Amino acid sequence: MRGKIVALLLTTLILCAGCSESAPQSSGVAGSVPISSAGEVENEQSVTSSQESEKSAESKYYFANGVLLAEDVKIEITDYKIIEVGDEGNEYGETPVIAFWYKTTNLSGKEGISAMIAWIAMFEAIQDNDPNMVNALEVAALPDNRYLDTQTADIKKDGTVECAVAYELNDMTTPVILKANRGVGGETLGEQIFEIA
Repeated sequence: MRGKIVALLLTTLILCAGCSESAPQSSGVAGSVPISSAGEVENEQSVTSSQESEKSAESKYYFANGVLLAEDVKIEITDYKIIEVGDEGNEYGETPVIAFWYKTTNLSGKEGISAMIAWIAMFEAIQDNDPNMVNALEVAALPDNRYLDTQTADIKKDGTVECAVAYELNDMTTPVILKANRGVGGETLGEQIFEIA
């Protein structure tokens, strides 16, 4: 069972690497000022408004208050809880898990976007309990069997699918930091702390 989950996650990460597009790049040289054909400096206001529109385009993607908005997807966390070993949702685990329930909406209509792929591509869960290294948590088994058949189903444009995901906890006191990125290895969109004690 665990081997299948790991294989699914690795496949998901490889597929999602293509989902993360970098922010649009300006074609001009940074810091340059447009010059008219007569050699005069063009209105600086147009340069400023162009830079402001680029910044607003970049800042429209975020993760705050349990909602992630990215270019292709919107993910809304609807609930989370700690599930002890042996309890429903963690029957076969060896450690307690933190489970998140969420809704994923395909905003762009791109093919290959599923609730699980979107989550794995966009989020990383961390328990900051090691002074020397980042302690990224391992994904655990699906905590809610209602989503067995839909977790990897392609989502249509503007369609929304519910799902759940869980992470194995390292301890029962350190909060979990859920960090959102713009695709695997992309820019950070935000983070949220989830208390577990």
